[in-house]
Amino acid sequence: MIDDKLLQYFETFLTEKRKLLFKKVLEERTRHFTVVLEDIYQPHNASAVVRTCDIFGIQDVHTIENKYNNSVSRHVAKGSQKWLNQYRYRNDGDNTKTCLNGLKEQGYQIIATTPHNDSCLLHDFDITKKSAFVFGVEAEGVSDYVMDTADGFLKIPMVGFTESLNISVAAAIILQDVTTKLRNSNLDWKLSEKEKNNIYFDWVKKTIKNVDKIEEHYNLNVK
Repeated sequence: MIDDKLLQYFETFLTEKRKLLFKKVLEERTRHFTVVLEDIYQPHNASAVVRTCDIFGIQDVHTIENKYNNSVSRHVAKGSQKWLNQYRYRNDGDNTKTCLNGLKEQGYQIIATTPHNDSCLLHDFDITKKSAFVFGVEAEGVSDYVMDTADGFLKIPMVGFTESLNISVAAAIILQDVTTKLRNSNLDWKLSEKEKNNIYFDWVKKTIKNVDKIEEHYNLNVK
């Protein structure tokens, strides 16, 4: 539950321009699609995907760390990681299973991005269902567990000699395509008012320097 009076107090530390920008961006955010990164060990690749998610309005990113620890390069992410909800799955023998089961419970279909023979071509993908796009490392791809439990497979049409794309490039192509179609559809893809309010409150706090001290001052002297 958000403390509305505390939020109003925090807002006094922001410019009107900043508050309007937050609300404008939130209107374009979605949880209809989400992204799962499985064992992406190159920080520049993972960071580029995070940046792409922010650009195309994907609010949630799920990071599975079975073999490698995922880290974000601030130089590549350009601060985009601050504005997303990121969930890490680590220190668990069934990280991938835990992640995918949780997403399925939230109503997502699991879509493995792979040049699998039975993969749906990107331009034929059905955007009407809530979907979690799983990306693996370029050479190995997603794990066998993902392949065995996925609800569907998705691939980008390629006509050259090379049969794979860098993960950050693949994510950008897929997310640009599906989010464009989503925004041109009649689907209810936007965040709920409650979700927008919670994220807005989080963004406001992240914007204010020494926010903990300011909140302490509010509780002692203003509340």
